[in-house]
Amino acid sequence: MLGLDWRLAFLLGTVLAPTDAAAVFSVLRRLPIPHRLAGILEAESGFNDAPVILIVVLLSTTDAHGPGPWLVVPLMAYELAAGAAVGLVTAWLGIFALRRAALPASGLYPIAVMSLAVGSYGAATLIHSSGFMACYLCALALGNARLPHRPATRGFAEGIAWLAQIGLFVMLGLVAEPSDLPAQVIPALVAGSVLVLVARPLSVWASTLGFGVSRKERIFLSWAGLRGAVPVVFATVPLSEGVPGADRLFALVFVIVVVFTLLQAPTLPPVARALRISAEGEAQDLDVEAAPLEQLQADLLQVRIPEDSALSGVEIFELRLPAKASITLIVRDGRSFVPGPTTVLRGGDVLLVVATADVREATERRLRAVSRRGKLAGWFGEKGD
Repeated sequence: MLGLDWRLAFLLGTVLAPTDAAAVFSVLRRLPIPHRLAGILEAESGFNDAPVILIVVLLSTTDAHGPGPWLVVPLMAYELAAGAAVGLVTAWLGIFALRRAALPASGLYPIAVMSLAVGSYGAATLIHSSGFMACYLCALALGNARLPHRPATRGFAEGIAWLAQIGLFVMLGLVAEPSDLPAQVIPALVAGSVLVLVARPLSVWASTLGFGVSRKERIFLSWAGLRGAVPVVFATVPLSEGVPGADRLFALVFVIVVVFTLLQAPTLPPVARALRISAEGEAQDLDVEAAPLEQLQADLLQVRIPEDSALSGVEIFELRLPAKASITLIVRDGRSFVPGPTTVLRGGDVLLVVATADVREATERRLRAVSRRGKLAGWFGEKGD
């Protein structure tokens, strides 16, 4: 349809295949949808970079001594599996060490965690496997592990992520040629329409067979495939390899990403409401931060109650928190006070909760459950998972 040769056509499809994690996460934080759908979209955006970069490099290479067609699939399988193994082993060793190490300063823990993630990438590339897969799985495991100074590590990682995104968009701005973009608007609309209305729905339908995904959920998953900077970055690979027609490919991908991100992202909430898969009355997830209280072997949880949370109007004794968890302070309208058993919670409150290590997860689950379905959450089968 666009008059591309076979290599550029495959490159266009491959480069546009991955969804962008930053775009997906930013939308899901503000869109109340079932956790299963959110998990599918998050997992897709996290895992799809590793196989895509392998295919893009394979299609962009001009080396006549590259792997034969019969070796491509086994080679990709090896790179992904070996990269996943390296990432998980690195994370396991890092978790084991960080839980037992006594570093001289708390600021060294975020650096150690970041070093492990970057180190897993390097270790994977040394054995000719997928560094993308290793780095992602290593960071995923470290980010969900119970490590010392976890809030500081998370804040450090978010700062590095923002810095990386700023650098990324500066690089894309330097590479893009504004004069090449207008000519690709019509081809971009054609290719983007096929991608959004044909290719994406077919792939979602094929990928979810046998998993009990309803028709409405498939429609939403088809529309929620947001592209962001990742496809544009992948389009720079054939550009750097000197593939004929790569300039046009880059401009085409650039326009597709910009236009369809602006079209799809704002329409996701109304689409979710129209399909009746959004939970408008359900509060967003509670914002919970934790600081370790080493001597007590406990954590200090900071819980922010959303304005639309079902926690509003609930008295503290009705929360039925575990015996080793207690709400010690409430910050409301800029003032703090020590609550009693009959203190009524309100939207916008910030709670300080002390919970021992063995009941912390149960405490978080109970608070999330009440936030979603109220004090009778257990009767509705809501467990806060």
